[in-house]
Amino acid sequence: MRTWKFAKGHGTLNDFVILRDRHCMLKLTDSDVRHLCDRRAGIGGDGLLRVTLASSIPEWDGDPDLWFMDYRNADGSIPQMCGNGLRVFVRYLLEEGLDAGEEIQVATRAGLRHAWPQRDGRIRIDLGEVTCSDPELTISSDGRQWPAITVDVGNPHAVCFPGEDCPLDEIDLSHQPQWLPASAFPEGVNVEFVEVLAPDHIRMRVHERGSGETMSCGTGTVAAAAAHARRLGLGEATVRVEVPGGTVEVDLCRGGAFLTGPAAIVAHGEAHLPDLP
Repeated sequence: MRTWKFAKGHGTLNDFVILRDRHCMLKLTDSDVRHLCDRRAGIGGDGLLRVTLASSIPEWDGDPDLWFMDYRNADGSIPQMCGNGLRVFVRYLLEEGLDAGEEIQVATRAGLRHAWPQRDGRIRIDLGEVTCSDPELTISSDGRQWPAITVDVGNPHAVCFPGEDCPLDEIDLSHQPQWLPASAFPEGVNVEFVEVLAPDHIRMRVHERGSGETMSCGTGTVAAAAAHARRLGLGEATVRVEVPGGTVEVDLCRGGAFLTGPAAIVAHGEAHLPDLP
């Protein structure tokens, strides 16, 4: 039996198991991630954040002394970025005294990211450049189909606007929506369904690749806001995005996007994992 110390945190109820592993010494397997994120047999989470030094990540070629956000989906797969996870990661660094200051830099698989703790307790993060396109892409679920806008936020998204004839709450996200052509996303895609409440206010549900439906998706809120702004023909915009887990604010500007929202650490403890075979 292996015993690992952990913390648990969430950003708008998008929750994560956090492991501090300064030099990447834990032999973290996909099975370990699935066990820790299991809501019955483990701790429970939409994903896992390993806090490690960037010098421990072979593919990182930037500042080796930065903290690296080694993020895993609940199924053990490795995505490029997680917006809510980044805010929770920064909150953990602050509470554990691992970093401080008005601006914090974090190394990620999507590149260097910046974060700014706010006086109201929220955390603002830089998610870099966001690109939208309108390919011949269709998303389907339970026999219904919608055209989608693809958005790259360091990871892939397909954003749909079902309209008044299909309320968001009626869409079944208990299984992965399908996309055509299937070749558009060979490694899977995050799918957002958006309801427009006002020009600067939208509501969203999401099915995240590797995790299923979640209460929130940080990069998904940015993708939804960017797709909404594209439909309105806006180059820059500030959009309030409601998700089942709360509300965040997305600022879209030339050259990048910023996401501001809450992040909290809610527990610390020890987890017991079965020995490796």
